[in-house]
Amino acid sequence: MKKILILLLLTPVILFSQGIMDDKTEFSRQDTLRGSITKERSWWDLNRYHLDISVKPEEKFISGSNKISYTVLKSHDLMQIDLQTPLILTKAIQDNSELEIIHDGNAHFIKLKKKQNVGSKEELIVYYEGNPRVAVRAPWDGGISWEKDKNGNHFIASSCQGLGASVWWPNKDHMYDEPESMLMSVNVPKGLTNVSNGRLVKIDEMSDSTTFHWEVVNPINNYGVNINIGDYVNFSEIYKGEKGDLDMDYYVLSYNLEKAKVHFVDAIKTMQAFEYWFGPYPFYEDSFKLVEAPYLGMEHQSSVTYGNKYRKGYLGRDLSGTGWGLKFDYIIIHETGHEWFANNITYKDIADMWVHEGFTTYSENLFVDYHFGKKASSEYVIGTRRGIGNKKPIIGPYNVNKGGSGDMYSKGANLLHTLRQVAGNDKVWRNVLRGLNKDFYHKTVTTYEIENYISEKMKINLKPFFNQYLRDIRIPVLEHNLIDGKMSFRWNNVVEGFNMPIDIIVTDHIAGSQNKTRIYPTQKWKSKKLKGSIEIDNNYYIEKKYKI
Repeated sequence: MKKILILLLLTPVILFSQGIMDDKTEFSRQDTLRGSITKERSWWDLNRYHLDISVKPEEKFISGSNKISYTVLKSHDLMQIDLQTPLILTKAIQDNSELEIIHDGNAHFIKLKKKQNVGSKEELIVYYEGNPRVAVRAPWDGGISWEKDKNGNHFIASSCQGLGASVWWPNKDHMYDEPESMLMSVNVPKGLTNVSNGRLVKIDEMSDSTTFHWEVVNPINNYGVNINIGDYVNFSEIYKGEKGDLDMDYYVLSYNLEKAKVHFVDAIKTMQAFEYWFGPYPFYEDSFKLVEAPYLGMEHQSSVTYGNKYRKGYLGRDLSGTGWGLKFDYIIIHETGHEWFANNITYKDIADMWVHEGFTTYSENLFVDYHFGKKASSEYVIGTRRGIGNKKPIIGPYNVNKGGSGDMYSKGANLLHTLRQVAGNDKVWRNVLRGLNKDFYHKTVTTYEIENYISEKMKINLKPFFNQYLRDIRIPVLEHNLIDGKMSFRWNNVVEGFNMPIDIIVTDHIAGSQNKTRIYPTQKWKSKKLKGSIEIDNNYYIEKKYKI
């Protein structure tokens, strides 16, 4: 079962999702209802969904139901279910009795007739219909993408991170609580295929339509649930992984089959690198899929969507500017990395979205490290610093569904790369990364849990470090000089207590030797005798200032 954070009070928060959210700092009641663990949410523990829907492409229309199975944690008579306009929640049924629904914008409060006894397991079915929000610029401004492929066939997909899964189906739309399993039954017109999460367990053929039943047997976050509808063909392979055979399936448009068979070699290479660094793929029971989509791509759990046009890099571009970014398909590597950080380890509140995006952007660096070496990986991650703005903190306000700045990507990756240097031992660092995925396996977390875990495993108080890089926009400045063989140094432009150790390279030109040594700056001047010239290790994300 997923960890559940029980909060009975409503307090303010911020959410970011690949640039989806705006920069507003004043929040409405709807923001709070969406982003808080309200008392109408906290009294019940989500167990399972059965989403049963029909998709009508010509009308851009969805209708159906969601059966919600839950355990009562505290007796209450009002349940919050979320569904965004213009979709309409038409009916709620429990024990064959229709229930009253109080509509409050995108939040819907169902008045329960049956006494909810603590510990009892209950079911509720909600029905809905309508024309869901059309994705404007998926996945950043999501919803449903209603496109057609080059043969004129419907090509449809969902994407909803940040915006919320309730943009296309009714659910408990907060990240702190996840169903332990889910069944998705999706009816589409004859000739089209729907691909969703997990494994295909049944296909029902009707005269003019087909229903595809997909099931996941692991916990799944709301935005990770997806539908992908198109003229798909399938090919597959087996990856011999840490937990045995992993089924890897690929669903692509029929005319891209041969191209995909060559290009998707990066999928196996990604599994090799990430199982080494992060531990076993977290969803062996549900398999792994890459599914072609009409937008760039997204980390839908066990159903990763792909739209990078079969190019290396990010649509053919190297985000690092080093050349290493053109050695792999960015979308395959990045979105697959999210299976560990987003889908296995999931933030409770989107204010902590750096846990998804920082670690996953860093995973690109580890992919390069595994396949091309440590020097290449350093060059790659350092190259991504050019995309950091340092205008807003990485972490935003809590309980209002709004995240921090886009720096959570490249700055998040660079703070983790810096931590690797602080660890000073790749065995220790790898054990931290693998330990996170083992000890927080299938759990929802807060950033403080992640920060404290890393501090404990590295045996260093990293609170000032995380405050500096996550909650402050300043970059630490190492002020230093070297006079008569004595190096003086201190930290400036830092939060209170910041005392990160740092490595310097000392070159003795007479002896012709070069050695790495560690210094321990604080905010007060310190000094160390050295023999030779010095170079400060560029792997640390800091600024350097020579001060006389």
